Amino acid sequence: SASWWVKHSDGVDLGFETTVLTDLTGVSRQQWADYEIVVVDMPPALDSVALAAILPIADYLVLPTPPAPMDLAALIRTVRQVVLPTQIGHRVLLTKVNSRGLREAQEAQQTLLECQIPVYYTVIRNLKIHERAAMAGLPISHFKSQAAAPAAADYRCVVNEIWKDWSKI
Repeated sequence: SASWWVKHSDGVDLGFETTVLTDLTGVSRQQWADYEIVVVDMPPALDSVALAAILPIADYLVLPTPPAPMDLAALIRTVRQVVLPTQIGHRVLLTKVNSRGLREAQEAQQTLLECQIPVYYTVIRNLKIHERAAMAGLPISHFKSQAAAPAAADYRCVVNEIWKDWSKI
């Protein structure tokens, strides 16, 4: 999660300002008025106090989930019961995708589309380099390895998709 990166990236320029909030009571848009974009990293759990607190101030949601059936079922329930009623723009990001078995991710994308839940075309593959970068306390974009390039490319592609969505807001 982003909060883990913030805690473990001392001295590394992440390219953006970060804040870790553990209490979201009373969070408001006014607090973040000086920022063009505020990104909130949290699990999309149906019973999440954090999700309920952040929805009133959100313009857009990125909902990460692995493509496993149980994870998808929980996410679909969350989107239908909590996200859709708000009419906030959102898309699902499939994460921890087995790079040798992309079929599961494609099936998950198809399931989400059939449920009329928007999903990113790009997926974040579960690559060993992510663990190595994390252990080094570096974002994947700062990790020096040939294996880091494809991993960083996954994130760049997702960012491009997000920018396209944001340009419509």
